Amino acid sequence: MTERPRVLIAEDEETIVESLSFLMEKEGYEVSVATDGQTAIAMIARDLPDMVLLDVMMPGCDGFEVVRAVRDNPQTRPIPIMMLTAKTREVDRRKGLELGVDDFVTKPFSTRDVVSRVKAMLAGERN
Repeated sequence: MTERPRVLIAEDEETIVESLSFLMEKEGYEVSVATDGQTAIAMIARDLPDMVLLDVMMPGCDGFEVVRAVRDNPQTRPIPIMMLTAKTREVDRRKGLELGVDDFVTKPFSTRDVVSRVKAMLAGERN
């Protein structure tokens, strides 16, 4: 039996977490959730998920700080990160890309669209 791909959702908005978790699990992913930046950093380092869905604005440290921590750690550096953001300014997007974010989804978004983008990214990672 192959191991299910593991996705960490780092998001503090409960409705988004519930919706994404439900759809991801239905698609066969193992989902874990962090509701603040510090917890996300700890969980990523400990669990080494296959992918991270990361909100920019979270309590504690923001998503940009999480990306920096993930990319600074050689063990977690290769993990793909998709940023979920209400920030639509080009400067925020550029900052994320410079830090090493793999994809951006702007809120509000279709959770089904996010799941299909995750599938596509993970398929590309496994080739």
